[in-house]
Amino acid sequence: MTQTLLDRALVEEATKKSGLIWVRGTGPARSLWHIWHDGAAYVVGDGPGEQPFPGLADGASAEVTVRSKDKGGRLVTWTAAVTEHPAGSELWEAAVAELKGKRLNAPDAERMTERWARECRVLRLEPQGATTGLPDGSLAAAPLPTGATTRHPVPAALPRLLLKRKAKKRS
Repeated sequence: MTQTLLDRALVEEATKKSGLIWVRGTGPARSLWHIWHDGAAYVVGDGPGEQPFPGLADGASAEVTVRSKDKGGRLVTWTAAVTEHPAGSELWEAAVAELKGKRLNAPDAERMTERWARECRVLRLEPQGATTGLPDGSLAAAPLPTGATTRHPVPAALPRLLLKRKAKKRS
């Protein structure tokens, strides 16, 4: 009983203070921004311009790993029951009121909650049971596929142009 209470306190404090949580449903783990509200983590996404979370479904379970906000290391891993509240319900409204304050760089801040109701899902991740022990080895994984690209190679003439500018400034 005491260990369960300590586990719950650890989960709550670590999750409240962390900016990101890593959530694994049926697919690979994804980093998600969240809020802690009413004893659970809430995430919004799966719509245009919001974070994707494929593999998370209402009634399923997920594995949540919480990282340290300052060092980025893994603090605790816990199992969550996933619940999706219908848009407009009392529980949905309460969660969205908290989420909208934490959403950064929203393209439509004044109409964001309306867009979430139409196009996104808000999920509640409620801790279930005791925490999972931390693994001995690394859990490093290959990056997920993305449309993002890296920089193109530096044009061959660029170093010469930069050196010319420096030489002109010295004279």
